[in-house]
Amino acid sequence: MKAFWTVIFLLALPAWADSIEPLSGWAVYPSDKSYDELVGDTKAAVKENGLIVVTQAGPTKAAAARGITIPGNLVIGAFNNDYAVRVLETSVNAMIEAPIRFYVTENENGTATLSYKTPSFVFAPYSDEGGERLREIAVELDAKFQAVAESAVK
Repeated sequence: MKAFWTVIFLLALPAWADSIEPLSGWAVYPSDKSYDELVGDTKAAVKENGLIVVTQAGPTKAAAARGITIPGNLVIGAFNNDYAVRVLETSVNAMIEAPIRFYVTENENGTATLSYKTPSFVFAPYSDEGGERLREIAVELDAKFQAVAESAVK
């Protein structure tokens, strides 16, 4: 029974980003920046690289409003109309993946990490339908997302 409660206690601890292993298809950029700083710099880098912040969602502020403190956690969806039109020309189904998301997570030591699924990975399931043109768009977006991430964490 003691082992049961130990497991329950450990599951209740905050999930810090630095405890997560990188997954296949993900790009992970640790930084020395605080969570708030990295969120702001990511949004600025999205704009600087010709994309638009289309969505943003995270549980941190809502949890705080309920009296619960959790590590900073925000998903930022980025895309633009040019890419939307071009993707739709290749695959209507692939547009379910837009906007492609950046993920900013707070680390236990006060720094933050920026990560994302690479656009090539995100659009890979639609390559039969979208063909070479969709793969080319995904490679363009890979470069854009990398530029955003590198700019945001520097």
